Amino acid sequence: MLENPRSPRVRAVAKLTKRSARTETGLFLLEGPQSVREALNYLPAAIVELFATPTAWDKHSDVRALAAEIDLEVEFVTESVLSAMADTVTPQGIIAVARQTPTSVRDIFAASPRLIAICEEVRDPGNLGTIIRAADAAGADAVVLTGRTVDPYNPKVVRSTTGSLFHLPISVGGDLADVITRAQGAGMKVLAADVKGDDLLDARAAGVLAEPTAWLFGNEAHGLDDDVLGLADHALRLPIFGRAESLNLATAASVCLYESAFAQRA
Repeated sequence: MLENPRSPRVRAVAKLTKRSARTETGLFLLEGPQSVREALNYLPAAIVELFATPTAWDKHSDVRALAAEIDLEVEFVTESVLSAMADTVTPQGIIAVARQTPTSVRDIFAASPRLIAICEEVRDPGNLGTIIRAADAAGADAVVLTGRTVDPYNPKVVRSTTGSLFHLPISVGGDLADVITRAQGAGMKVLAADVKGDDLLDARAAGVLAEPTAWLFGNEAHGLDDDVLGLADHALRLPIFGRAESLNLATAASVCLYESAFAQRA
């Protein structure tokens, strides 16, 4: 059992809360039984190390069974060691170290996707995690991150996806103009979500949302630049029927993705 919170091994795991360490090692941190369970279910080969307190390991028999299926041994740790490794204030007793598994932009569009989300300069970890989760729930084929969008392996993003990080391909670090060109070359309409755009309800009535679609979402504070909007096929806005000044980015993205999912399945 690991008992020393200051041991080199514990410090190496704890460093994965920092982007520099994730970039250097190609690894990232998974916290809590939900994230670890989804990784073991959908991408077990990515798991490098598994740590747990004896109490948490006894409690989560499903995680035990999944680890046993791939002969992955757990390293038991004390509560203080787990706290030293974790990014959260109150960790849930199970932590894993996993390999990053991004997908290339080329491979995403070679698979003839019908629905993807493109995130340009999305900076809030909670927003990005929620968009990935919503894209997964809406049946999207991939999520593509461009510009200075937050690292999808940031611990806060990973937790916000509640496991969806392992359910669909995610591309990192692409050039937006190149991504848009590839999307259009794959027969997709690029729809930019922007307050200056046309009413989404009109686009729905015209059948635009039923086509293969790449939704483009911009920065929380300043949205999408005009030159970026010029690259898209359409710019669309969500109508606001009440008194709210605006919608949170992740909420708006969820609605847009589901509108396309509904239209494509109608």
